[in-house]
Amino acid sequence: MNSTHHIQSLWHPVQIGSLTIPGNVFLAPLAGYTDRAFRSICIDYGAALTYSEMVSAEGVARKGANSLQLMERSENEHLFAIQLFMPDAEVVRRALPTVLQFNPSIIDINCGCPVPKVIKTGAGSSLLRHPEKIYDIVQTIVDSCTVPVSIKIRTGWDADSINWKDTVDAALRAGVSMITMHARTKAMGYSGTADWQSLADLKRYIVTLGSNIPIFGSGDLYTAQDVRSMLLQTGIDGVMIARGAIGNPFIFTDAAALLTEEDVIRHHSIHERVQTMQKQLLLHSESVGEALACRQMRKHAAAYVKHMANASKIKRELVICKTIADYEKVFSAMLEIENDW
Repeated sequence: MNSTHHIQSLWHPVQIGSLTIPGNVFLAPLAGYTDRAFRSICIDYGAALTYSEMVSAEGVARKGANSLQLMERSENEHLFAIQLFMPDAEVVRRALPTVLQFNPSIIDINCGCPVPKVIKTGAGSSLLRHPEKIYDIVQTIVDSCTVPVSIKIRTGWDADSINWKDTVDAALRAGVSMITMHARTKAMGYSGTADWQSLADLKRYIVTLGSNIPIFGSGDLYTAQDVRSMLLQTGIDGVMIARGAIGNPFIFTDAAALLTEEDVIRHHSIHERVQTMQKQLLLHSESVGEALACRQMRKHAAAYVKHMANASKIKRELVICKTIADYEKVFSAMLEIENDW
């Protein structure tokens, strides 16, 4: 096979139900991080599709202000997926009319969150133990609207219960349009190494069933090279980047370059990083107000600077910023730093 042709084929549009996405590198939903401002930044850098933070379907059904705010899209989010978590179909049935008012491009069902407070409600990874509930949830949405439905799963509950085939079978019977698998078990959380072989197995399984729905992978994607490697090694249709995008929205630009041109990943200067942080902070401030935006920006800012020289000192200054003016002082000091990479 011609190498250049193969590299070019790694970046391609994706058909999800009736929806065509222009590329196949997405920003994954990540609670506490993928807010409207950060999603907007990731789109600027080339994310083909962005997902909301996971939204409580129960909170939506009750019209809770926090849940509703999570479903608001940014101005440049022409395509936008809303990820919901719930224990059963009844909850999503009550939430769906309100969800649809936000005009999502895709509705995604979280079947993989390993956080105890989510699991104890019967949502997230708990659904992996009850494929019939996944069937009911997907079918309820499919029967109620024309919005494509996707699910995000894990390989299983633990090493002794790898049951992704069961969850996949249930979702397929219910009419799911896309499946993403984080290649870890619930028991692993975010520890250890993601099992990319399971992604290859999933893709082959889908093909043997005669299905053409796209399969996406997640887990241990921290660089553009990781994105390329996952696609090459597994044969899946695309990837969702989660932790690898925090403080590094540039990964989307880098991945597009690497997947289409075999290009050398370009250097992202301090100036570019500072400009990006400034824009993200201002966007977030417009959404939630300056005080809250400044508190929530601290974790993002710390991630942006983690590989810089003097990173520890800069982080100490960033994590005490209370106003935009405080951030601007640190940003100005950062711009004076030279030859620190």
